Amino acid sequence: MSKLHFTTKHANEATVKHNWYVVDGTNQTVGRMCARIAAILRGKNKAYYTPHVDCGDFVIVINSAKVRLTGNKMEDKVYDTYSGYPGGRKEESAKDLLKRRPDALIERAIKGMLPKNRLGRKMYKKLFVYSGAEHPHGAQQPKELKF
Repeated sequence: MSKLHFTTKHANEATVKHNWYVVDGTNQTVGRMCARIAAILRGKNKAYYTPHVDCGDFVIVINSAKVRLTGNKMEDKVYDTYSGYPGGRKEESAKDLLKRRPDALIERAIKGMLPKNRLGRKMYKKLFVYSGAEHPHGAQQPKELKF
């Protein structure tokens, strides 16, 4: 009787191919869009996903100023920053943050969905967010990603 041997193939830096995608944020809901982008940055959309290897792709987000929030989040959602000094806590509503730095809204949402370790920081560096319709990554020939 012959034995069958099945082995699991793990991805490594030599076997992983990183693709480039561009996402248009016009009229996209922030949370839903960012959850899908975070999965692509992690590489969960690939058959050879390996948790301890950076299998993810590069993602460019354009028109980040045109994203939308559902419900009353535009007024009610508050982003905190803290300088580390007494009385150094600052609050800013989502409406003000979207007006001042529209790319920061998407970057913070996606960063919170990635792992909190060295691998997560490496994945986060593959995200590029721009408030306008132009981006400087034309040489990489990114494919358009529709949600």
